[in-house]
Amino acid sequence: MLQLLLAALLPERCAVCARPGPAICVPCRDALVRLSPPVCERCGSPGAWAVRRCAECSGRRLGFARARSAIVYDERARTLVRSWKEHGRRLLATEAAALVAEVVAPPEVDVLAHVPGDPERALERGDVPPRALAAALALLWAIPTADLLRRTRALERQRGLNLADRRRNVRGTVIATRTAPRRVCVVDDVYTSGATADACASALRRAGARHVEVVTLARAVR
Repeated sequence: MLQLLLAALLPERCAVCARPGPAICVPCRDALVRLSPPVCERCGSPGAWAVRRCAECSGRRLGFARARSAIVYDERARTLVRSWKEHGRRLLATEAAALVAEVVAPPEVDVLAHVPGDPERALERGDVPPRALAAALALLWAIPTADLLRRTRALERQRGLNLADRRRNVRGTVIATRTAPRRVCVVDDVYTSGATADACASALRRAGARHVEVVTLARAVR
């Protein structure tokens, strides 16, 4: 309610360039780099040609069948995500969902399940951005959402960790809250190392899911 009141009283500014105007101005929206084929069939990493497994996911046992993202996680995307997650601009979830729907085809799944938020950070922010993104995508894709996952403990900060440390950091931190439908899509804001997506997908598979996909707004590209 407070965020809505502030939005009514204060002029809207672009989440990327901070100029007065819409939540994401047209030039900044156009400048966000869309992730288009060719990409890795499994993890969605872009490359010179389509491959079944790329250098990033080859040799890894992943719980998800496929991951797709809408935009490259570059400096503009980081600013957008930071405004959304850390500056309390919850209405950006709708803008993020529109970007995802523009690039990513609706997955053929039974439900959308969001990556669970860290309890402490959710309390600080008063919101879980992946949950808001999943809810906005549910309206665009006509796919229901389900609260299927929760954190078992607070997650240490991922920023600054290498890929191996990120994977160790999230291992065992997510469990399913109930039996999962056969086909589930996990929704998150950013795909960095794939560790969080894998932890969520693995928890859902242990709970009965047979096919898990992952969709995120942005993706780190190496």
